Amino acid sequence: MTIPVILLNYNSYDDCLKCVGYLKKQKGVDLEIIIVDNASKSDDAEAVRQLCQTNGLTFIAADENRGYNAGNNIGLRYAANKGYKYALIANPDMEFPDEEYVKRLAEELERHTDVAVIGTDVVTPEGIHQNPKYRGEESWKNSFGWIKGLLNRGRNPKGNSQVPEWVENPGESHYCRCLNGCCLMLRIDFLKKINFFDERTFLYGEEPILGRRVELEGCKMYYYADLTCVHDHKKSREGSPAFCNRHWRHSQLIYIRHYSGQPFYGRWLAELSSRLYFFLLNLKHKLR
Repeated sequence: MTIPVILLNYNSYDDCLKCVGYLKKQKGVDLEIIIVDNASKSDDAEAVRQLCQTNGLTFIAADENRGYNAGNNIGLRYAANKGYKYALIANPDMEFPDEEYVKRLAEELERHTDVAVIGTDVVTPEGIHQNPKYRGEESWKNSFGWIKGLLNRGRNPKGNSQVPEWVENPGESHYCRCLNGCCLMLRIDFLKKINFFDERTFLYGEEPILGRRVELEGCKMYYYADLTCVHDHKKSREGSPAFCNRHWRHSQLIYIRHYSGQPFYGRWLAELSSRLYFFLLNLKHKLR
């Protein structure tokens, strides 16, 4: 079996170079490594193009940067057109110390025929877990949970500095409702059925939408705890707080309006809560 691995590059040549190094060491499975360049600066895009040419990888250039989902869809549609069964999407800043990572993940997906999307333990270089993610309940009342978070600021109710409060039970394999989008394996047939990722989001907050779409199709997500990858993410590359908050808020509103399943009044209240939260968050950053 050949597994396509899609890396979405945006001015991240150094990360792509390192990630490709890990992927080239994978054993027990054939890979087609596909790098989609999401309208990077010309020198970075050219360096990635040369990386692909030198290593026999597939390079696809996007005409414009329309965000995470749209960029990954370019690679996923390419994989679908080639008839692949599964595809792995990974951020360029991912590391795969286990040289059978892709093979073992594909085997686990083969065993779980009801699963459309699978992910593994994801840790930072410091060992902090980032999977599986907490998605919350589909009630407007839960949208005001951030108020409690403000009152308990700085506290971790789990009492474990290695497991953030937004991560659920990383120690055991189980079906879950939301997975970190930095590294996922997906069934191509499922993606074709839902017309791939929702391109109305640009960045952040796409994971709850995917989790909800899995449920709406009667499929499942699965977290595989016995396999680990490393997410060497640098927060300095995220952009300004205003940039991040704007796109995070937009994704939340897309979720509330189109995927929450709440009645009209519930969507209205949840949207009000989201707008208030991000107003206060932006105000806090401005006052710093």
